[in-house]
This record gives sequence, structure tokens and C-alpha cells, in this order.
Amino acid sequence: MSEKKTVRVLTVDDSKTMLGVLRKALVDAGYDVLQGGDGIEGLEVLETADPSPDVIISDINMPRMDGFQFIEAVRATERFRHLPIICLTTETDQEKKTKARSLGATGWITKPFNAEKLVWAIRRVTA
Repeated sequence: MSEKKTVRVLTVDDSKTMLGVLRKALVDAGYDVLQGGDGIEGLEVLETADPSPDVIISDINMPRMDGFQFIEAVRATERFRHLPIICLTTETDQEKKTKARSLGATGWITKPFNAEKLVWAIRRVTA
């Protein structure tokens, strides 16, 4: 009988508080968690992670490289082209959701988030 692989999640957010909340929620749900403090750091973590994450959760509003630019950069890398990306943001604007989806985002969850809903979304995109 083979052991079930632990799902690895990369969370990218410029809020240390949010990263802490995400880490706790995801570790409690049994996930392996990697984190980046903005899009640039998120890309660095993504490119050096071994094994690579199975899913990315990214904020939209961040300094240096925002979530839209981050999604574009991830999708531009062949190795990560099919990696699910869930936007976790305070943004509720339909145009921004449409833009994120057109760039390659898989899902959209609005902050404040419900940990069970987030875990459900991760299970759905990694199934």
C-alpha cells in the first residue's frame, strides 16, 4: 500500500499576519506549506522548491510584483503552466476576477476567508 503524498501549498501574501493565519489553517489541515512575502519572493520560492508545490494561493495587492504579474510569470514558465493558482484577496471587483482568470488563475476566494472553504478549494483543484 503506497503512502498518500502530502499536498504542498505555496502561499504568497505581503501581510505577515495573513501568512501566519494561512500557515496555521493549512498545516492544521495536513498540508506542507511554503511561503513568499510578495510576487518576486513567491517566484523565487516556487523555482527553488523541491518538490514543487501542488497549488499556489496568492494575494492580488502586493508591492514589487502584484498578484496579476505573479500569475503571468508563473504561467510563462513551462514547468508551472498547469499549477492551480487560487487568488485570496480582499478584492471583490468582477473585472479583477475576470482579469485574474484570463491570466490563468484557477479560483478566487475573498478575504476574510473561511479555512474550511479554502481547504475545500485546494482539494478540488488538486484532486
